[in-house]
Amino acid sequence: MNEVRVTPWQDGEPVPAELLSAIRARRPKGELIGIDRVLLKSFPLATGWNELLGRVRAEFTLPLVLREMIMLRVAVLNQAEFEWHVHYPAYIQAGGTPAKAQKLLDSEIADVFDEKEAALLRLTDQSTRRVAVDEVVIEEVKQAFGEQQTVEAVATVAAYNMVSRFLVALNI
Repeated sequence: MNEVRVTPWQDGEPVPAELLSAIRARRPKGELIGIDRVLLKSFPLATGWNELLGRVRAEFTLPLVLREMIMLRVAVLNQAEFEWHVHYPAYIQAGGTPAKAQKLLDSEIADVFDEKEAALLRLTDQSTRRVAVDEVVIEEVKQAFGEQQTVEAVATVAAYNMVSRFLVALNI
């Protein structure tokens, strides 16, 4: 595997204590992962990123298993291996199955997904692959989840496209 394209932040280098504490609070056992160390090259970016992704991961009403499914699908579509490896265990822990996770790797949406999951995957695929999402797909998601969770689903897709593009560009 190639090296990360910027030098990650190292323990002992200057960092605002409250920022480091906030990032560690989001991570299992408080351990920083690769993306955290690269984000810490820019304190404003790390601060905003941690706040946004913390809310997407912990505060949305769209069920976590569905958000993690979206995150995995975005990782597949954007070839973000690091993102897949981080979110696969989270998807399983949230109630996803290894069989469904495996099907997320396919180019087409498989029949193992129920109608609601398939609607979210159509949203994810269209938004990730071409940005524009067909009105019928948005309507389908709204019928299945309501407007608040539709907004949260679109935001999850958008946020994790940002994540995957950052990861892939910097080879994290």
